[in-house]
This record gives sequence, C-alpha cells and structure tokens, in this order.
Amino acid sequence: MDDTKIADASIQLRDNASAELNEDPVLSEKKGTPNDQKDMHRMGKIQELRRNFRFLSIFGYSMILMATWETGLTSSIANSRCSSARSRSTTVPPHRVWYCRTKADLKHSTLIIPLLNGGTGGAIFVFLGTAVGMGFVIVSMAEMASMAPTSGGQYHWVSEFAPKEHQRFLSYVVGWLCVLGWQTGIPSIAYLAGTQIQGLIVLNNESYVPERWHGTLLVIAVATFSIIFNTLLARKLPLVEGTVLVLHIFGFFAIFITLWVLAPRSEPSDVFGQFQDNAGWGNVGLACLVGQLAPIFSLLGSDAATHMSEELRDAAYTLPRAMIWTAVCNSILGFLMLVTICFCLGDVESVISTATGYPHIQVLYNATNSRAGATVLASITVILAVFGCVNNVATSSRQLFAFARDNGLPFGAFLSRVQPGWDIPLNSVLVSFAVAILLSLINIGSTVAFNSIASLGTCALLSSYIISISCMFVKRWRNEPLLPSRFNLGKAGIWVNGIAVVYLAIAFIFSFFPSFPHPTPDLMNWNILIYGVVIIFSLVYFIFKGKHVYVGPVEYIKKDV
Repeated sequence: MDDTKIADASIQLRDNASAELNEDPVLSEKKGTPNDQKDMHRMGKIQELRRNFRFLSIFGYSMILMATWETGLTSSIANSRCSSARSRSTTVPPHRVWYCRTKADLKHSTLIIPLLNGGTGGAIFVFLGTAVGMGFVIVSMAEMASMAPTSGGQYHWVSEFAPKEHQRFLSYVVGWLCVLGWQTGIPSIAYLAGTQIQGLIVLNNESYVPERWHGTLLVIAVATFSIIFNTLLARKLPLVEGTVLVLHIFGFFAIFITLWVLAPRSEPSDVFGQFQDNAGWGNVGLACLVGQLAPIFSLLGSDAATHMSEELRDAAYTLPRAMIWTAVCNSILGFLMLVTICFCLGDVESVISTATGYPHIQVLYNATNSRAGATVLASITVILAVFGCVNNVATSSRQLFAFARDNGLPFGAFLSRVQPGWDIPLNSVLVSFAVAILLSLINIGSTVAFNSIASLGTCALLSSYIISISCMFVKRWRNEPLLPSRFNLGKAGIWVNGIAVVYLAIAFIFSFFPSFPHPTPDLMNWNILIYGVVIIFSLVYFIFKGKHVYVGPVEYIKKDV
C-alpha cells in the first residue's frame, strides 16, 4: 500500500511538472509567480496585465523616469518669467538684475531657481538635504509597496492603512491627487523634450525665431511618439528600458567628462562658499528653502514603479529594492552633475543671455566651442527626455486604470477596460494622451499658465506621499498589526516614517512659494489656486457621486489570506 501511494505521488509530481513545462509561456508570464498570485488574490484583484518586467527593466524604467541628473541640468518646470521685474529696481536691486534676465530668458531651467535662491553653495547643500529627506520618503513607500504591490499605489495603501473611519474618504482624495500629479507630468516632460529641440535649432540656425506654437507642436509630437510606444510597442517596453538605461549612464559620463576637461572651472571656495539671497527674501536660510523646489522636482517620482507593480514579476520582493537602488543611483548622479555645472558655468553672461533658452546648451557650446559637439551632447538629454515621457505615459495610464477600476473616477468601466490581446489599459492610455494634448495647447496662449499647471504635479504628488506615509506612521504609533512584508523596516519604521512626514510637510509648504518675494501676477506661483480648485472639484464629485460608488480597495481585501 505504501509503495502504491509513493508511486501515485511520483506520477502526480511528474504530471504537475509536465503541465508546468507545457504551460503557455504567455499565460505563465501574465500570472506571475505564486507570490504575485497570492498578493493579487489577497487584494481582491484580477490579473489582467502582463508581468513582463524584471528587476533590471523596472530599475531602468524608474531611473529614466526620475531622470535626476537630466532634470537638474535641463528641467522644463520654471515657475514664471521675470521680464517685468527687470525694470523694477525697487523690487530687484541692480546687482541681482542678471538673475531676473535668467528667469525671463531661460524660463526652462530649474538650475536657475537654486542659484537665484541660495547661490551655488546653497544649491549643492540643499540638494544633499533634499536627497536625504526624499530617501526617508522612498524607503517608507518601498515598505508599503512590498506589503501591497498594486498599480493603485498610494490611494490603495491609504485605504488599507488609514484609521477605519477615514479610509474611504482619504483614499479617494489621494487617488485624485495621484491622477492630478501624473497626468500633468506627461505634457511637462514632453515640453522639456520639445523645447530643447527648439533650443538646438536656435543654436544651429541663428535666423530661427522660436514661437510658442512651434514648441507646442513639438510637445504634441513627443506625446504622440510616447503613445505609439505605449500601445503598438508596449510589449517591447521592458527590453527598451535596459537599452535606454545604458544611454542614461553613458550620456551622463559623456557630458560630465566633457565639462571637466574642456570647460573653465571656478575655485572650490567660490562654488561651495557662495550662499546668496539673490531674489531678495531678506534671509539666506529662507532663500535656500525656496530654492529646494528644483532638487525636489529632480528627485520626485519615487512612486512611478509602484504603478507598474502588476506588470512586475515577484513584485513584493523586486519592487522595493528597485525603488531604493533608483533613489541611490539617481541621487549620486544628480549631485555629481550639479557640482559639475556649478564649477563649469564659465562665461555667466553668455549662459544667462543665451538665445537657446537652455543654459546647459550654452554651457556645452562654450566648453566645446563647436555647434556640432554641443548638439550631439545636448541631443542625449533630448532622447532621454523623450523616453522619460514614454515611461510617464505608462505610469500615468496605469494609475488612472487602477483608480477607475475601484470606481474613483467618472466613466470607470471605460477607463479600466483591458482589451483582450493588448494586455494594457488602452483606454486609459488614450485618455492620458488626450489630456496631454489639451494641456499642451495652453502653452500657445500663455507659457506662465502652462508652467503653473504642469508644475502642479509636484504639489499633488507630495501631498499624496504625506497622507499615505502618515497613515503608516499612525498605525505604528498605535501599535496596530502591519501586513507581512518582504521589505520590513522593523523597529526603525516609526522613525523613518516620522522623519519622512516632517520633511514632506516642509517641502509641501515651500512648493507653493514664488521664486521672488512680492511677485507680480506673471511672477506668482499659482499652484495653490489650481490645487485648491482640483481638490474642491474632487470633493464635490465625492459628495454627489463618488461616495455612492466608491467603497475603497480595502473592501475587496480577503482577510483570511
């Protein structure tokens, strides 16, 4: 009898192994690992997307989307122009006029924001402080991502970790904040790529006069390429991430080495010792806090990979480690590039008055003394910005899909539909494209208005981080049981969460500050107004419709798993 049982068991094991070997590889890839299946079952979600990302591809994906060194070098988000301030000597002292010229003429570069508010020394040390603060944020989010690896990200975590009486409402608000943050990100990055192309045209053709509508058409072209890549070529995305990651790293060294070898260099005492209040806040410390908007923007987006977690194999283990390695590597590269630029600005007058609209293009031209050389080097950042937009579309559409799946948005059934054979939320991708086009058209009428809306994503994402990490902090403070995690902070968790919340609160407040005190309407940071309007709209929708259909992800959780 025992021999018979052993024989039967052997046959069963052999049949199971044979079934696994003969299993459709597409189906196997879609289901993921047993841990992936267990996590999806616990969260009450159906696996609809293909799990074709691994560690290297999701690491490359996050590195390219965060693009810290590229953003610090070229970033598209500037709060406003300064042209009207040039002539107001009562507001801007004569020795600070060149900074205003920078804000007027070089409206695309957040390199100018920390130089304006803190000087080179302030820019460098504020970046370090921001990297440390955001490090606590990313570690906190990595732990939550391991507990609940879902495309919903923050709003799902809030639904599970918030006090029971506030779960539905807070989760709903955070969902809208994430939609706002990521949907505005697509035109922002496309604008960076498109207007850099304009800058390169100016560099090579001095007779060209850039127009806003030219830039808008280029923005639409970049967004269109990103949509095509996220639909027709969606299955190739993981493969491309590894390839573009190589360009991200080698492109950094190409620019880094070129500047250190060819560009004139400032003295270390001048670079590290200059702490200046060039905007006129009356206090260098306050100026530095205002200037942190630039490094925050360059280090933002730590939640990007979480929204791809339903397409990542063994997500609960791989995702948090990819998030942390991304933060570490991008922070190092971003810091090195910032120090390099501060040392190698060279002829400041030519940099701030450049017709290209981008300081880094002029810096590269001054260093190489070659239009061709500067064009090749600057083209690296253009290509990386284009693929950053590709990744932003992927993240934005997955977040939109997840929130719609939980009935948090109008037309939820339409937005959350995954077409058979595509294995992507095609409708959410196309809606994200439509939103990007509509927002980019604003630039034709007013660049100030466009920049205000585009930079709103920073405030929205920061507030979503604050709420989600605060919920985890409160849960720990009350000694409530936590979900099992394959990336556990242990007893240090409450301290990590607490420091992250304090830092985020400070960053959130200063994200609404203008770059200058006593701003005129064209210098004002209008984010707080637009942010308030979106919050009010989401609350009104919740009162009249949302609360009747949105129950929150926690209601689908299987408690016995």
